[in-house]
Amino acid sequence: MKERRYRILVTGYAISSYGTYLNLVALNLYVYAVTDRALAVGVFMAVRLAAGFLAGLGAAALLARWAAKPVMFWANVAQAAALALLVCAPDGLRTPALFLVSAVVGGAGTFFMVAFRSSIPDMVDEGRHTWANSLMVSGRSMAMVVGFASSGVVVSLLGYRAAFLLDLVTFLVCAGTVALLPPAARPERAESAPAATGRRRTPGALAALAAAPVIALMVALRGIDALGSSSHNAALPVYSTQLDADRPAVFVSVFWCVWALGNVLVQQVLQRWVKRDGRSVGALGFGLGTIAMSATFILAFAGLPWAVTIVVALLAGAADGVTEVSYSSHLQTLPTKLRTHAFGLSATVENLGFGVGMIVVAAVLDVFSPLSVVGVAHGVAIVVALVFVARVLRRRRSGAASPEEGGGDAGPARGGRRDGAEVPGS
Repeated sequence: MKERRYRILVTGYAISSYGTYLNLVALNLYVYAVTDRALAVGVFMAVRLAAGFLAGLGAAALLARWAAKPVMFWANVAQAAALALLVCAPDGLRTPALFLVSAVVGGAGTFFMVAFRSSIPDMVDEGRHTWANSLMVSGRSMAMVVGFASSGVVVSLLGYRAAFLLDLVTFLVCAGTVALLPPAARPERAESAPAATGRRRTPGALAALAAAPVIALMVALRGIDALGSSSHNAALPVYSTQLDADRPAVFVSVFWCVWALGNVLVQQVLQRWVKRDGRSVGALGFGLGTIAMSATFILAFAGLPWAVTIVVALLAGAADGVTEVSYSSHLQTLPTKLRTHAFGLSATVENLGFGVGMIVVAAVLDVFSPLSVVGVAHGVAIVVALVFVARVLRRRRSGAASPEEGGGDAGPARGGRRDGAEVPGS
């Protein structure tokens, strides 16, 4: 019954993700159509990322007062309400309504994901975390393919208002699947989450890092990886235009579809591997996956033949899927009182890395080639990932590694002594 409810929830999440990716295209086009200024598109994205950054900071405090179920439910309702306001807004209020949608989607979306990922250990049986994370990533990847592929058709044939209404419905569907979850227990007061030092208490996020030495480097690597992701997201349209100025959307569309296919395929492999051996890829898999993902994204801009580039995109999606699942599963091994702090901190760091990266990359792409920009950004991620892998291997050799570092898939840590640790790479 628990797994059936979880599958229904993931279905709802995939449906809302479809709407999100559809509107990622529709909203950006609509901002430009309403304002007639390219700068407004950049500001729109900046507002969304800033709202996500702030929501990451406050997610742990919110989840300390409210259970995950109502947070996930109202996060979806809030996004649907914001889109309803945009659809009903008169001409003179469309621009303010657009930026309100940007802020609500960025903030509420972060609240939903922190609540969702941190509560997975409570929604599935012990030992099923990797399967649960893999199912979630598979649903989102398939939604990404369908959302991007249908966005042009929906906007061209039905118009912006229809796209917004469709996205509104997807959020309501997701809220309905959340409502099917069993009644949520009131969250326990986290007396022990912040470690007391004299009369002062350590912030929960710092306590989460202190509780597991591997977590700090893991979250830092995730933030640097988000910066690298911003580089290939910004560089892909430029590189695609250089390849074919008449049809610049072809390379971008094909690349992301193949990337998503690689992501979905690796989830099937992971689910079968975990079911057979009862082990997850662990922290070592996260580090090695980050190296592989960054290397393949660099190769994607190297001007290789189409056939080779398709293989590179497939491998990039597969590596991204491995890192996503291993990262989430590792963070979920933290005790409940620290888990939400870790996921909130992770969301904040990822939004910061992606936001700063988009600003820096947009500036340097006017001067340097896409290959050099992506090479530097992802090269930094590779260097940090090598340091992380070396540390994990050293801990394993010293006999101090946790089951997760060795590849085991376990439930929530008991006693807080386990070294646990969560763009989309895109």
